[in-house]
Amino acid sequence: MILIKDLLVKIKDFTLNISHLEIRNGEYFVILGPSGVGKTVLLHTLMGFIKPVNGTIIVNGVDVSNLPPERRNFALIPQDFALFPHMNVFDNIAYGLRVRKVPEDEIRRRVLRIMSILEIDHLSDRRPDQLSGGEKQRVALARALVINPHVLLLDEPLANLDPRLRIKARSFIKRLHKELCFTAIHVTHNIVEALDLGERIGYMMNGKLIFVASPEEFLRTKHARYYINELKPLLKFIVD
Repeated sequence: MILIKDLLVKIKDFTLNISHLEIRNGEYFVILGPSGVGKTVLLHTLMGFIKPVNGTIIVNGVDVSNLPPERRNFALIPQDFALFPHMNVFDNIAYGLRVRKVPEDEIRRRVLRIMSILEIDHLSDRRPDQLSGGEKQRVALARALVINPHVLLLDEPLANLDPRLRIKARSFIKRLHKELCFTAIHVTHNIVEALDLGERIGYMMNGKLIFVASPEEFLRTKHARYYINELKPLLKFIVD
């Protein structure tokens, strides 16, 4: 379980304040909110890139609040995927294992396994500039998951995909999560994405976590009305 308690982060005029949040092992948790409310700041704080003024981050009973990023065993997928342009797909995926000095035979076994699961075996020798947006996303997922992280952090991972690929990617991520049961914190401003992927949704505004709800519960809150235009196609589909 991940427990975030009394977390306070200050960056210039911005303040992030999360009083209490628990995320269960194996849960796909989505944080929803408009741009500028602190979603990415929260992910970077969890990773250890930003030092909080106060608060604790506990993972499976261990306080990781003061640990450097490399000792937290978290994995972050940024919005642009951040693949290394000079490395092929295999080496991109293997990078985290090599940094951890995992033996090469074990690296090969784990990389080939995750590539098979994500159906990207055929991309092994390609470089990032030879990949489509959807392929880059799968490589980024493989690179993150191959290290067996305590938690996978996803920062608007579907934002750079076109609408058709976005739908396909959501379906793929759901299937992958069901198969591997990893713990994920996924941030987005897209309500359809949040409802489709999240087992629970945390709603953020102005640097604060306002509430946590199931997708069904969220639709019954007053905050759902802010997304009515995005929800219209979904509601029409349900009615039809």
